[in-house]
Amino acid sequence: MNRLFWQTVKVTPLVFAASLLAANNANAQSVSAEKEGVNQTLEQINNYQRLGDDLPQVTNVNQLRDVSPTDWAYEALRSLVDRYGCIAGFPNQTYRGSQPLTRYEFAAGLNSCLNQIERLIASQGSLSQQDIDTINRLAQEFEAELATIGGRVDELESRTAVLEDNQFSTTTVLNGEAIFSISDAFGGGVDLESITADALDIDDSDVTDAQIITNFGIGDLDGDGDVDGDDIDEFEDETELDDETVFGSRVRLNFDTSFFGDDRLRTRLEGGNITDYGDVTTDSARLGFDTNNDFNIDVTDLWYRFSATDRVTAYVGAFGLDLDDIFNVTNPSLESSGTGALSRFSRRNPVVFRGNEGAGAGAQVEVIPDRLGINFGYLTDNGEGDTGASSPDEGEGLFNGSFSAGGQVVFNPLERLEVSATYVRNYQTADEINQSGSTVGGLLDGGFATSPFGNGAFAVDVEGVTSNKIGAGVSFDLNDRIQIAGFGGYADVEGLVAGDDNNPDGEIWTWGANVSFFDLGKEGSQLSIAGGMLPKFITDRGAEEVAAGAFDDLDTSYLVEALYKFPLNDNILITPGAYAVFNPNHVDGNDTVYVGVVRTTFQF
Repeated sequence: MNRLFWQTVKVTPLVFAASLLAANNANAQSVSAEKEGVNQTLEQINNYQRLGDDLPQVTNVNQLRDVSPTDWAYEALRSLVDRYGCIAGFPNQTYRGSQPLTRYEFAAGLNSCLNQIERLIASQGSLSQQDIDTINRLAQEFEAELATIGGRVDELESRTAVLEDNQFSTTTVLNGEAIFSISDAFGGGVDLESITADALDIDDSDVTDAQIITNFGIGDLDGDGDVDGDDIDEFEDETELDDETVFGSRVRLNFDTSFFGDDRLRTRLEGGNITDYGDVTTDSARLGFDTNNDFNIDVTDLWYRFSATDRVTAYVGAFGLDLDDIFNVTNPSLESSGTGALSRFSRRNPVVFRGNEGAGAGAQVEVIPDRLGINFGYLTDNGEGDTGASSPDEGEGLFNGSFSAGGQVVFNPLERLEVSATYVRNYQTADEINQSGSTVGGLLDGGFATSPFGNGAFAVDVEGVTSNKIGAGVSFDLNDRIQIAGFGGYADVEGLVAGDDNNPDGEIWTWGANVSFFDLGKEGSQLSIAGGMLPKFITDRGAEEVAAGAFDDLDTSYLVEALYKFPLNDNILITPGAYAVFNPNHVDGNDTVYVGVVRTTFQF
């Protein structure tokens, strides 16, 4: 703080200015000009005194508990407070509450009074000789305390200057997340005889072993006729997964920039080497946080959110804007990839909330605050390579390629109850068909729920697939420690065949539920149990169309998961857990796949 203030506190300039005003009736504007620099300094000190939580100030010095009412200084300051309305203390009966000595607290009150009187001199140009003498005596008696306070403010001012000079940005906040994961997938194996028998139960079907194993088996397919390097004709039944325990990691750096205070430009950098278990088992076994770009740091998010009105929040995305960024997935405890479910399936409805996304726009409309909201959006692929929003090629671009467009209603009839209903219209070009969000799949291109009409040996020549997706979700807090949630999803899908009015079609169904127990064993902990039916394809097409790719998943796959989130502190979370996939790829001839995980999440 400017040393001029402490010279002023010693009263000499103050008394001199006031005396001139009293004796000569000098022009107040001239005094104001002379005091302008001092006023700025005093105001700066006032600002520092107000650092921290603002508390209502009082104007009665009687509330100061540490100054005896019989002291001359107490009486003098009370007189100044009553006459000039200057600030003397806080309702908690201490001044700032952090100074251990009464004289320092009293000096702080005196300083506030001097500031107020200084302003009065500048504006009114009058001060009695008696008050001038009182101020002079008080300033002399508390000169040491005022000087000490000044030194502390000087130090604070210096530290603030260092922070201002070295801050990252005036508008950007950096936050990050790092994940360490130890996991293993085991079990599995293919009962080829059982799979073939189930498929051949369809009358008049001439499906070959190669077609069956390609679409329903699990393992590592090296080619149309090889599984794990062996010819299908010689494939050994009940082959266990030949897999190892792995250690992987992922890091995300989010740069959140605000230009107006209520907006956000999200830029995310991400890299990792967490394995995709779909490569060696089935997509149903995938982790909810897998990513593997060999730590080549990529930009995975680039979108902007802003308040269009008091009740409308708009989104515009160039890259990485997803349906779940705009829509409410109604699964608050397990949604996050870093701190939520361990499996990909249990995070959110895979049929409705996983589709073509990345670039586009959307909005959230608060119809009735805290009760009723409407969300809607239009998203297309990010635009990587020759496809997506950034591609000028025919059948691509922002409006002529794969897209997801829809709306959602979110209703909170009770404070603890949230219900959502969602509709999404989806179109996928032939090279991007994925209707299950990579949560179920066979060896080559995924199972029928993923690619109903263009899958491996069953491929039919479709130009694309359209679907109407409907989803419902609910989340209910039974009390502060127990929460239940669930979802259901449906899609009617149609393959588009050039020159054919009799397009193949079918339906996809899925559902899931979970229950979470909070603060179990430790505050901030969470035990969750989740499960559901993985996306399943159903069609009423006859056996004659089997070779064209339109027949049902053979059986039904289920996933069950359990996890326990244990916080070491506010920034480190350890989550051990496991999940099992029963009847993988909807075939009871496939052995159950188990995945065990220990995930450690660091947030900063």
